[in-house]
Amino acid sequence: MRLDKYLKISRIIKRRTVANDACDTEHVSVNGKKAKASYDVKVGDIIEISFGQKPLRVKVLDVKEHAAKADASSLYEII
Repeated sequence: MRLDKYLKISRIIKRRTVANDACDTEHVSVNGKKAKASYDVKVGDIIEISFGQKPLRVKVLDVKEHAAKADASSLYEII
């Protein structure tokens, strides 16, 4: 699954266009490397998003095409 879509499905970022822009402006890195929106997310990847003062680091636990709002937080673990 594409990185921008994963960020939206998991509700880390609310809109896919915002996730796409964050990747384009190099605010998102995967496993320590700046990642483009087209990066293929895999289980075990460490995603770091640097918005504002405090960066957010999450570990990918599951990749699903659709997730209910209640299940979205089970797709990742905050590190």
